Amino acid sequence: MLAKKVFYEDKELENERLELTDKGSLYFLGRNLTLRNCTLVLKVPASRLFIREVRFIDCAFEVKQELKNHQDWIKASLTGCRFKGRLTGCDFGHWPEYGSEPEYQLGSIENCDFSEARLEACRIMGSDPATIRFPKWPCFTILDPIGRARELNSVQWPGRVGPIVIETLSTEPPGTVALTEHALSIAKRFDTTPEELRAVIEKFDCIIY
Repeated sequence: MLAKKVFYEDKELENERLELTDKGSLYFLGRNLTLRNCTLVLKVPASRLFIREVRFIDCAFEVKQELKNHQDWIKASLTGCRFKGRLTGCDFGHWPEYGSEPEYQLGSIENCDFSEARLEACRIMGSDPATIRFPKWPCFTILDPIGRARELNSVQWPGRVGPIVIETLSTEPPGTVALTEHALSIAKRFDTTPEELRAVIEKFDCIIY
């Protein structure tokens, strides 16, 4: 059975509620779409959600199903938006080197609030992280991970966190200004505890938790 294609493009919507929840549909946001003060309910996998050349202004995202490895955020402009729910392996901001298409030049993020979201392995690219509210513990956010990589590698991390997570920071894409991880997931995967992890995190002023 062919998937139903749902398009939102070439328009400006304000104070609308978009329910992108049908597993049998493909949702296309863009091109030339502006959403202002809208609420978007997301309950589909990344493979069914496509974002191109969209301006999200003061919008609320309610992620009802974990959204994994969704890179289309870097093709959108996000201003004053709020996120709830679980996002894993997602990138936000300005990353023109990611692809050759014009929409990669448009990505940006500012004044957005992730304080009610659970982020894991999510990056902010080419933007000012000072304008962003990151989630608190058990999430933690490394600011300037490339520039602070040597400092972060100067201490002993518990379990396998050092060689797998910290030692690879210097290999992040050049535009990476912040990296948010989830301590409970890190601890479970890399043979440590959240308490041991936090004891090291607390030593660094470049980590928000």
